[in-house]
Amino acid sequence: MSHLQRPYKQVDVFTATPYWGNPLAVVLDGSGLSEDEMQRFARWTNLSETTFLLPPTQAGADYRVRIYTPGGELPFAGHPTLGSCHAWLEAGSVPKNPDLIVQECSVGLVSIRRAGQHLAFAAPPLTRSTPTPALLAQVAQALGITTQHILAAQLLNNGPSWLGLLLDSVDTVLALEPDHQRLRELNQKVGVAALLQDSGAVQLIARSSRETRAFAEHAADAPLLAEPDLEVRAFAAPVGITEDPVTGSLNASLAQWLMAEGRLPARYLAAQGTCLGRAGRVLLERDAQGQVWVGGQVQTCITGQVLL
Repeated sequence: MSHLQRPYKQVDVFTATPYWGNPLAVVLDGSGLSEDEMQRFARWTNLSETTFLLPPTQAGADYRVRIYTPGGELPFAGHPTLGSCHAWLEAGSVPKNPDLIVQECSVGLVSIRRAGQHLAFAAPPLTRSTPTPALLAQVAQALGITTQHILAAQLLNNGPSWLGLLLDSVDTVLALEPDHQRLRELNQKVGVAALLQDSGAVQLIARSSRETRAFAEHAADAPLLAEPDLEVRAFAAPVGITEDPVTGSLNASLAQWLMAEGRLPARYLAAQGTCLGRAGRVLLERDAQGQVWVGGQVQTCITGQVLL
């Protein structure tokens, strides 16, 4: 099969400053590519996700996206949603509704709102359940902690599936050195989080103060965004990613769970990527109708053509 030059962007998601967030490869015209070709390119980019934009097939959608990790296709993912939307808009595409872009993906239609440089997607519906004690014990061992470090746990599914763990401190979260092979054997993606408080919060904020300032300077409500409320890490060995820098789908499901249980307010800021030298910032908000929105900024780092 002959290859075509296709418009291509590489963007950085959940950051106001390039190279501090989670990179995403976006092929702006994926028409005519087979699933094998998409998968091969995603494996080659070796980023946590690569997306391919296509004409929509559902009424009301502005565009369709297919999302690939190096290990397989995802029905939905957060940072590819915001990154793809940013790339689509930057390429000159015009949504049907100027303030609400509608993306089609395997989980259905996802609404994305924009306010200035800020994009936010409506979190898909969440199903959650309590994991078995046996699974918790196995995952805790793979993480190198005991179950005493786990304050709460839920199996979360909003397209992707995660085992969400709320741990006892930010220090515990940042010190984790998981056995990724064991997590792969368990076929379990794990998202860990801790509320920022006490000495851990002070230490983390000092470490990431540069990015915090950069984010606050560009955000509409800078005082509310100055300090993160939750520290998050995402381990996804089953799909070929040992640790994801900043994860929209996980942050969405954590927010839906932790807000519902009253552990976090209806508006908070999550930090992710600290252990990877990143400083991702994800703004989570629940509106008056109970819809959780997952937002952040996207920066374009590379624009060009890709031969596919």
